[in-house]
Amino acid sequence: MTEQPPVNVSKTAIKPAQATDIPSLERLLSSAPGQVLAGAVGRSRLAATLRQLLDEARAQAVAGTLPAAALEHDALLSRAQSQLDAQDQPRLRAVYNLTGTVLHTNLGRALLPEAAIQAVVQALSSPANLEFDLNTGRRGDRDDLIEELLCELTGAEAATVVNNNAAAVLLMLNALANRREVVVSRGELVEIGGAFRIPDIMQRAGARLAEIGTTNRTHPADYENAVGPRTAMLMKVHCSNYAVTGFTRNVSVAQVANIAHSHGLPAAVDLGSGTLVDLTLWGLPREVTVRETIEAGADIVTFSGDKLLGGPQAGLIVGRADLIRKIKKNPLKRALRVGKLTLAALEPVLALYRAPELLADRLTTLRLLARPAAHMRQQARRLQQVLQQAVGKDYEVQASPMFSQIGSGALPVDQLPSHGLIVRHIGTGGSGRALQKLESNLRQLPRPIIGRIAQDALWLDLRCLEESDEPAFTQQLQEYVA
Repeated sequence: MTEQPPVNVSKTAIKPAQATDIPSLERLLSSAPGQVLAGAVGRSRLAATLRQLLDEARAQAVAGTLPAAALEHDALLSRAQSQLDAQDQPRLRAVYNLTGTVLHTNLGRALLPEAAIQAVVQALSSPANLEFDLNTGRRGDRDDLIEELLCELTGAEAATVVNNNAAAVLLMLNALANRREVVVSRGELVEIGGAFRIPDIMQRAGARLAEIGTTNRTHPADYENAVGPRTAMLMKVHCSNYAVTGFTRNVSVAQVANIAHSHGLPAAVDLGSGTLVDLTLWGLPREVTVRETIEAGADIVTFSGDKLLGGPQAGLIVGRADLIRKIKKNPLKRALRVGKLTLAALEPVLALYRAPELLADRLTTLRLLARPAAHMRQQARRLQQVLQQAVGKDYEVQASPMFSQIGSGALPVDQLPSHGLIVRHIGTGGSGRALQKLESNLRQLPRPIIGRIAQDALWLDLRCLEESDEPAFTQQLQEYVA
């Protein structure tokens, strides 16, 4: 038999598939793999995805660029499954916060303690007495779930809660100062964040701002001289997200309250972050407490739930019972009220404050803030080599001391001694671009690692990486390919 020469099939000889070669949608859906996939994701959803892929294939066929292998049933179904899997990835994902900012606004601020997590799970899965009085069998007030606790912890006569502190300030002003003047020191007209400014909130609340003093100095006489027939209240705003130093003068809450009361007016204080305990007990910077503010004479105090308090996002309003009643009757209260998940989380967080000596163990935020620098130093030594192997020889990883900050407008000047990892580029090419690529790669990991670039290096502060998270963190780094 004559030996046939080998057939040389070049890539250019392979003809692209034609539009007539494209399988029908029904044929794909009725195939055995198609039926299995449809059972998992839903037939209508799979059909819509396959229809899109077939339309793309048809456009390629018209252009003469459609490879025949792309029309195999397994290939089309595999692509469909990949697209559907990508769609099912949650947009809200857990990340590792190695920024050095504990209460990071962009990363969700306070982490909830275990007691709050369990309470939220129960509220999610079971009916609850959100507005039902179990003692009388009648409709109740959702504020009743937390009011007694708030009053116990702050010394206030009454309390209510809305969805954040900006809402608390808006509601308080609209209820107590609509179409009237509110006296505020010019040095306290802060921007809360995200371009939300106290003057803007006042305007939206229907209150008229009466500025007094200067940026750096305000005197008691400024408050006295500003009071007139249209004055509704005197207000102080705690400057928790910046500090003015040098030639300064401000008027204390007690002084403002005395002036307000001498004119028959209420004194309101927006504490912003707000804390219920003396943080110096754990070696943290001093911050005035809500109770101290009430005892100084404030009639209304507003503060956040998801900052130093360590709870869910909420705006808490505490103070005189008659003023709280007026606030609760305002129509905006219903528009700004919180749901059952917030209340479910808030109650157990507040309950933890009944035993302040146990807070550092049970309240996640306080545990992270009070974490000894020595713990992070030991952790950095353990992780240095793991990260070095992950990022490769073009980078140098060093364990180094650094400083954390509390964040989210809380004690902006004070820093917390910490420890972490500093990554510098030592390879060829520009270090700036290399560091940005590394930072981006870390953000693309299954559980993204969020650090910060500064001083021509990538800084990874370990304060918020608890030891219980370290095994999973290490395993992810070992699987990382730079």
